[in-house]
Amino acid sequence: MTAELPARSRVVAEQLVEAGITGRIIVLPDAASTAALAAEALGVEVGAIANSLVFWSEDEPVLVMTSGAHRVDTAALAARIGRGKLGRATPEQVRAATGQAIGGVAPTGHPAPLPTVVDEALAAYPELWAAGGTPHTVFPLTFDELVRLTGGAVHKVD
Repeated sequence: MTAELPARSRVVAEQLVEAGITGRIIVLPDAASTAALAAEALGVEVGAIANSLVFWSEDEPVLVMTSGAHRVDTAALAARIGRGKLGRATPEQVRAATGQAIGGVAPTGHPAPLPTVVDEALAAYPELWAAGGTPHTVFPLTFDELVRLTGGAVHKVD
């Protein structure tokens, strides 16, 4: 079934299998490049969308998996995780760090592991949905699976 997936999503699907995550990537008919669009397409609360945001700090990318219902307070989060300023990565930096385009960044499938923060608010949802490597692909997983998959540190992000 992964043969029908875009190449970037196949890489993500392989890593999900390796991690023992049973949720499979699905292809949506329309792009779901924002949390609101993904929630609408899936019929779930926007807070259950695990939004992948890439920031730049101290000359390296930082992946923040945040609830679609939140905005990241970059100053507060930087202080919580003991980093200098967190600035939004450019589209070119996102592509270089993840191999994926903004609007479709998955929590995995990157050329190298990224330092990751997982929004503690995502724990409130029994099922989360994350991008599968393209704006048209998503997959379900639990909060615990997301933390394990990313190796992320759990923090308040808003």
